[in-house]
Amino acid sequence: MKLSFLILVIFPIAVFSQSEKLQEKEKIKTLIMQYSEARETQDSILLRKILTEDIDQLVSNGQWRSGIAEATAGMQTSTRSNPGTRSLEVEKIKFLSENVALVDCRYIITSPNGSKREMWSSFSVVKTGENWRISAIRNMNPSAGN
Repeated sequence: MKLSFLILVIFPIAVFSQSEKLQEKEKIKTLIMQYSEARETQDSILLRKILTEDIDQLVSNGQWRSGIAEATAGMQTSTRSNPGTRSLEVEKIKFLSENVALVDCRYIITSPNGSKREMWSSFSVVKTGENWRISAIRNMNPSAGN
């Protein structure tokens, strides 16, 4: 009787948790797509909706951007000065808690002449209420062998 009780109680909880985790992963992937779209279209309203006020960003040249005003201004300047199509492909999502996750992405900028700049981006995302928002971004250029 005890074993059947455990199976009837614990198994549905585990299944629900996996299902819930999959739903949260989809929400996070949507968030990253929104970020990519906002960068492409220079949509500062969308950026302000999906970034936290205390966002910080380390870009591939080593520059830090702190706070939403500095980050959004830097993103818009960077997009204008580095023309091309940006794509972010989510490679991995690691939940650090129910409300915090680390998202690793391949970040590719394809310039108008067709050349590609391939990098990595990591996003720290936090859940506030039902919505995920980006709290930190780290962009990096891989070394020659990677």
